[in-house]
Amino acid sequence: MSDVTSTDGVWDRRRWLILGVICLAQLMVVLDITIVNIALPSAQKALGFSTVDRQWVVTAYALAFGSLLLFGGRLADLIGSKVTFLTGLIGFAAVSAIGGASTSFAMLVTARACQGAFGALLAPAALSLLTTTFSEPKDRGKAFGIFGSIAASAAAVGLVLGGLLTEYLSWRWCLYVNLFFAGFAAVGGALLLKRQPDREQPKLDVLGVVLAGSSMFCLVYGFSNAASHSWDTPSTYGFLAAGVLLAVFAWWQTRAASPRLPPRIVLDRNRGGSYLAILIQGAGIFGIFLFLTYYMQQTLGFSPVVTGVASLPMVAMIALTANLATIVLLPRVGPKPLVTLGMLLAAGGMVWLTRIGVHSTYAAAVLGPLLVTGAGFGLTIATAINTGTFGVAPQDAGVASATVNTGQQIGGSIGTSLLNTIFASAVASYIASHITPGALVHGRPGPQLIGLALVHGYTTAFWWSAAIFASGAVICGTLLRRGPLTQAAVPQGAAAAAPSAHATAE
Repeated sequence: MSDVTSTDGVWDRRRWLILGVICLAQLMVVLDITIVNIALPSAQKALGFSTVDRQWVVTAYALAFGSLLLFGGRLADLIGSKVTFLTGLIGFAAVSAIGGASTSFAMLVTARACQGAFGALLAPAALSLLTTTFSEPKDRGKAFGIFGSIAASAAAVGLVLGGLLTEYLSWRWCLYVNLFFAGFAAVGGALLLKRQPDREQPKLDVLGVVLAGSSMFCLVYGFSNAASHSWDTPSTYGFLAAGVLLAVFAWWQTRAASPRLPPRIVLDRNRGGSYLAILIQGAGIFGIFLFLTYYMQQTLGFSPVVTGVASLPMVAMIALTANLATIVLLPRVGPKPLVTLGMLLAAGGMVWLTRIGVHSTYAAAVLGPLLVTGAGFGLTIATAINTGTFGVAPQDAGVASATVNTGQQIGGSIGTSLLNTIFASAVASYIASHITPGALVHGRPGPQLIGLALVHGYTTAFWWSAAIFASGAVICGTLLRRGPLTQAAVPQGAAAAAPSAHATAE
């Protein structure tokens, strides 16, 4: 599918340069979530918006990103991953610059929504390029190990970078920094990637686009709104409407002439199990990235920069186990034991974190769980991303990649609302049950009681995160097939086989 006619050595070097471009783009998209979270308090002070409104800076991005991901993936299949990839990069950089220059809350939220829209083009196109550039098992394992470690650890990297930029420059640089990431990636992509040759393309499934986009919008909005309001308000019923729309979408995909999400992609047990693993991992991982960040800043007194640096051991463990999983273990044992073990390790790390206290230290109570959960995240995410895109025909690579990203995004939205609601309820319940005259200061709960209540809320959220991961180990372990991945997993009736060692989708 490429017009590359160079020698094996030249092509091999070119492929690894392409991997660098793809990873740089993926890093930008994922870390943008946490880097903006770090900048929010400063942005709120500068632009004067309320704490209630603050959630929309995050929600606007999630709504656009989650609802348009499948469309972005299918668009990459229809017009080519290179065009979609570069469009996403340039657009993401442009709206990041607008967001950094925001003079009002409305301007910032609009820029964040546009970031999500361009991210929905960029993320599936990047993974599609990775899938079709690296098809041989040995090199595929190395490439997906690197990509998986980036995908799993970028959020923690965002904490470090966001803290540094906010503390030493300005919150605006948490958005301006995307210009550097996107600029390098766009130049590299334009020089290294080849345009997809013309071929007969199926028509766009318009009804599928509407149904999928609407269902994802309702789902993300419903769960995001529940995190800041309550589960019984009319505005949170979006997740119920999403269920109906998803059911109609699934029915339509079995009848559409050119389905947006061909059933053959998700009905394969390994790919279906991988998508579910990414969704569950996204829901549970919120427990460590949000609540542990709060614990280190509010209880241990860490600054944003120190909090980010304190997360680096987990990043290192993710990188180590992600590469170990995809390069060494996955070709030998397959995804089933790796995903199961990864989920169990993450569950164990969360259980360990329930031992934190008001007077705990980082070395005694946090470092060990970070290493254990990092090992679990690396095993699960890298393996699931590799398996979720394995065996798909080139013309389906974009939508398969979008399904991977959709699982991560939807899982994160569900985890945000569910665990935040559980946390708030646990804090309120603890304060109500421990109110005594000695615990009150001027008629309100004193700092000591509030500190104990917050820790109780954190540990409760960690227990629930552990339960999510343990359930994921059982469900995904049951669904995934035994044994290594084989090319027999290529969908029946696919129009084209996987690309050769010298082929890239663009």
